[in-house]
Amino acid sequence: MQRFRESIHIRTMKAKRKVEEISKEDVQAFLKKHAFVLFTVAAVIIGIILGFALRPYKMSYREVKYFSFPGELLMRMLQMLVLPLLVSSLITGMAALDSKASGKMGMRAVMYYMTTTIIAVFVGILVVLIIHPGKGSKAEFGKQQKIEQVSPIDAFLDLIRNMFPPNLVQACTQQFKTKYGKRVVTVTVMVNDSVFNLTNATQELSREEVIPVPGSVSGVNALGLVVFSMGFGLIIGSMKEQGQVLRDFFDSLNEAIMKLVAMIMWYAPVGILFLISGKIVEMDDITQMGGQLAMYTITVIIGLLIHGVLILPLLYFAITRLNPFLFIAGLLQALITALGTSSSSATLPVTFKCLEENNKVDKRVTRFVLPVGATINMDGTALYEALAAIFIAQVNDVEMNFGQILTISITATAASIGAAGIPQAGLVTMVIVLTSVGLPTDDITLIIAVDWFLDRLRTTTNVLGDSIGAGIVEFLSRHELQSKDVEMGNAVLEEKERKKPYRLISQENDYDNEKHRHGDTKM
Repeated sequence: MQRFRESIHIRTMKAKRKVEEISKEDVQAFLKKHAFVLFTVAAVIIGIILGFALRPYKMSYREVKYFSFPGELLMRMLQMLVLPLLVSSLITGMAALDSKASGKMGMRAVMYYMTTTIIAVFVGILVVLIIHPGKGSKAEFGKQQKIEQVSPIDAFLDLIRNMFPPNLVQACTQQFKTKYGKRVVTVTVMVNDSVFNLTNATQELSREEVIPVPGSVSGVNALGLVVFSMGFGLIIGSMKEQGQVLRDFFDSLNEAIMKLVAMIMWYAPVGILFLISGKIVEMDDITQMGGQLAMYTITVIIGLLIHGVLILPLLYFAITRLNPFLFIAGLLQALITALGTSSSSATLPVTFKCLEENNKVDKRVTRFVLPVGATINMDGTALYEALAAIFIAQVNDVEMNFGQILTISITATAASIGAAGIPQAGLVTMVIVLTSVGLPTDDITLIIAVDWFLDRLRTTTNVLGDSIGAGIVEFLSRHELQSKDVEMGNAVLEEKERKKPYRLISQENDYDNEKHRHGDTKM
């Protein structure tokens, strides 16, 4: 009996040790797999704590800039990779697909972009009409600034002009933007002077006229590069063997850039920490924020949460029948980077890495969908602009009729497409939305105090929308991708079969020569 108890005890101890060993290995494997995400989350938490801890010291502007320097380095590193990654990924993505497959994939991507953007605008309008954050007096916002006026027609024409840049090198650093100048117009008029009995006398009148003139602003013209890269990639794909060298070159460039991204990711938590803490130190006193502005901030947050946490996952589940939150968990590092950098373009390298490595999305899909999405798919920006326009109308005590709300929704959808993937680009396109319904554009300054924070949240929503779009497009395009894989496999087999007879003939000749050398051949 004693031996039986001892044997049971020994078995129990061995089992416990085995469980401890397995759990230890599992923990190590988990930490190793999710090290980037854990470091990034920790950086956000430490950055927030550090930022609020340093606020009482009232740092000067110069000191804040020095303090935020590590974060500025991260932004510069990521922006350095955006241009080669954008071009190489799109060219290789389009070249890997035939025109039929890429056309179908493109139609699905565009349909997804349009659907989610329209839904986002609708959510923004609905939330702001229900909560009505613009109640109260406009006087509590304080002094306003002057905002540069933009004609909606000129803004729309600039969007089309930027799609076709005349100089690709210039498109890497500048975008076309209409400026406004003044010129003196002299008009000669005929007058009748009855006092001096003069008839058909002439008089010259001068007046100033505001005219549009060509101009430019610094920043990558992503839209022009996207259009060129898509066309160039399709041409390379149609060239078959002749285009193989170019295909290999851009494919190698893309892989090299992704390896650079993997190296920069180790520095990303440090940069995000200082970006967030620096912004918290720099921001105005929260306690002085008016009630209307606080309600506006809460309204925007609610709208973005509804779209990002409810609608987009529901759309993903309805189409793929897969768990959307497992998919989103793989994107965590990209979402936190978007929160820290406030730029969907700068986050693009991290989004590629998360989708391809964590969520195993086909590279042919990510290389096509993500660059286009980061340029034209701005769900968070569209929601924000529609919401902000109606908020400004409420502040000015202007009742919006159905026609004006419809105008805001259409203009916000169009303006979000033209919004650059850079920090606070939404404020620029807000002018177009306000002008379309006759609201004062100077009132954009009412919301500038909180825009730096809301800009980060809407950028995170933009990145989430692009990523979920890639997952949905991959699911809908799975048959085309599989058939393309089969064609590629058959092509490889055909190439092997084509070369096989030559190898057999050479082997037979070698065998005959060997026999002849040993005197085995019959004369």
